[in-house]
Amino acid sequence: MPAEEIHPSTDPADGLAAVVALRRLADQLEDAAVEQAMRAGWGWPQVAEALGITRQAVHKKHAKRLIAAGVTLRRRQ
Repeated sequence: MPAEEIHPSTDPADGLAAVVALRRLADQLEDAAVEQAMRAGWGWPQVAEALGITRQAVHKKHAKRLIAAGVTLRRRQ
């Protein structure tokens, strides 16, 4: 949707609250997608490439949560 079609509220607080909500939703979607990929046997490099970030960044952000969720993580070969 082009920016000119978005009709934000005149109250900046509403617009900023919407940004926060979208970021939270994006984080939840990323968490779910990364977990699904790792359960499907993907490695950190594949996930990182798909997200457009480094392997180290994706590992740092998701490893602890995935281990706590019982996901078996692949080791580098």
